[in-house]
Amino acid sequence: MYTIDLAYVGRGLHEELVAYVADQEDYYADEGVHVALRDGCSWDDERLRRSVTIGLGRALLSRLTDGIPWIALNVNTHSPLFWFLACPGLTSLTDLAGRRLAIHAPHTAPGCFARIVLRQAGLDPDHDVRTIVRRPGDYGMDLRRLREGSIDAAYVGSTMAPEAVAAEHGWQVPAWVGDHFQIPTVGVAVDPTHTDPDDPAVRAVVRAHQRALQVIHDDPDTTVRHMRTFLGRHTEDEVRAHYETFIAPHYTTDGRADLTVADRAITAVAAELGVPATVTAAEFYRTATGPESTPVRWSVR
Repeated sequence: MYTIDLAYVGRGLHEELVAYVADQEDYYADEGVHVALRDGCSWDDERLRRSVTIGLGRALLSRLTDGIPWIALNVNTHSPLFWFLACPGLTSLTDLAGRRLAIHAPHTAPGCFARIVLRQAGLDPDHDVRTIVRRPGDYGMDLRRLREGSIDAAYVGSTMAPEAVAAEHGWQVPAWVGDHFQIPTVGVAVDPTHTDPDDPAVRAVVRAHQRALQVIHDDPDTTVRHMRTFLGRHTEDEVRAHYETFIAPHYTTDGRADLTVADRAITAVAAELGVPATVTAAEFYRTATGPESTPVRWSVR
C-alpha cells in the first residue's frame, strides 16, 4: 500500500469535506493508499511544500509571490466558502463602509478573496472599512464579538452555516464570496520539486477524491451525514439546506478546473497582491492528464 501526507491549511467543510468523505467511505483504502491527513494551518511554505496540499488558494498565492512551482491536480469547487456575516441593518457590502470588520490577513488566500469582493462593491479595504485582522480558527470569537457589539461584521468560513447563524441571532449575511468571485479552489496540489505529480500515491488520492465528489452529487443523505460532523451546532434541516445551497450546486463532479474562470481569477489575485501574473491557468491547474484522469462514474456505496 502506498502512503502519503495530505495537509489542509484551513478548517471547515471548504478544506476537509472531500478528503473526509474519501476517508470515511474507504476510498483511499480501495485505491491502495494510506493517507495521513495533516493540519498544516500553521506550517510555513517550506514545510507545506513537502506534502500534498488541499489548499489551492494558498498554493496559487505562494506560486505568484514566491515562485514555488505548485500545480493543482484536482479541484473541488470554483466557489470559495466564505461569507460576510453582519449585525442587524447591514444588508449589503456597501453598508460595511466605516464599519468594524474582522477579516483574514491581506496576503492569505481568504483575505485576498475578501479584498477582491470588497473592491468589486466599491469599497477600498484599506480606507473605507475598519478592518481588524485576526487569525481565523472556528470563528467562535467573531460570533462572541458580534454579540457583544465590539465588531460590526466578520468574514467567516465553513466551520458554520452562516445563514443559519444569522437567522438564530437576527444578523445579516451581506454576501457570499461564491456569488461575487470564482476561483478553482481546494483540491489536490503538489510541488513537483518534492512530489512527482504522477506518483502512484498521488494518482490514487486524486481518484479517491473524484469518487468522493460523486458521492456529494449522487448521495445527499450520506453527504449530509458527513457534514454534520463539521456542523455540530446545527440541526439536520439546517445542514441539509446548507448542502443544497452551497455544496451540491457548486462542487465539481470530476475534479476539473474551468480554465476560463481560472485565468480571470489569477489575473484578479495577482492584481490584488500587486505582483505579475506569472502563471496561466493551464500551467497551474493540471487537472486532465493521462487516461486515469478521465472521469469515471463509480457506484455510490
